[in-house]
Amino acid sequence: MPTQPEAQLEENLIQQLASLGYERVRVSDGIQLESNLKKQLEAFNDCQLSQKEFASILNHLAKGTVFEKAKTLRDRFQLTKEDGTTEYIQFFDSENWSRNLYQVTNQVSQEGTYKNRYDVTLLVNGLPLAQIELKRIGLEMKEAFNQINRYQKQSFWSNNGLFQYVQLFIISNGVNTKYLANNELQSFKQTFFWPMSEMLTSTN
Repeated sequence: MPTQPEAQLEENLIQQLASLGYERVRVSDGIQLESNLKKQLEAFNDCQLSQKEFASILNHLAKGTVFEKAKTLRDRFQLTKEDGTTEYIQFFDSENWSRNLYQVTNQVSQEGTYKNRYDVTLLVNGLPLAQIELKRIGLEMKEAFNQINRYQKQSFWSNNGLFQYVQLFIISNGVNTKYLANNELQSFKQTFFWPMSEMLTSTN
């Protein structure tokens, strides 16, 4: 099998996801991530949010552990708007998945203890719910796993902890692909094989 650089694996994957209906967006840092989240939540909830109202939502989303954030994702937030009315903000529709808004972006940078840049991120209603880390063919997938662990410690908690909403991590070297659920005590033994590599290595 020919060797492909990580950038090519990344681009192949993004193109495949775009063909499946994911909107490709450019989100380069935490500020743009928050801006995109505001727009997506407004579209998903069919409402308009002032900056003060959105700040309340960010404050709500920033609370809790990784486990508690998974519950927050599935709950509604009672928002008191500036005019005194109440809006119930929904973050994810688990019953009617087609209502959700799907996006894909790559190379998001976040500054925490260190500055990190993530490979491919899947956004659902503006929240990063799946993170994919890629290594070129021939490299051990454990390198990508260790990279994810570093990101969790160094920068996932920055920018209101939005990356702590990731539910699924996917690691691949273009030949083999594995996945694991986000948790605070994860190990490489918790990863499982997923037949996804054809998507990564195919060309258009």
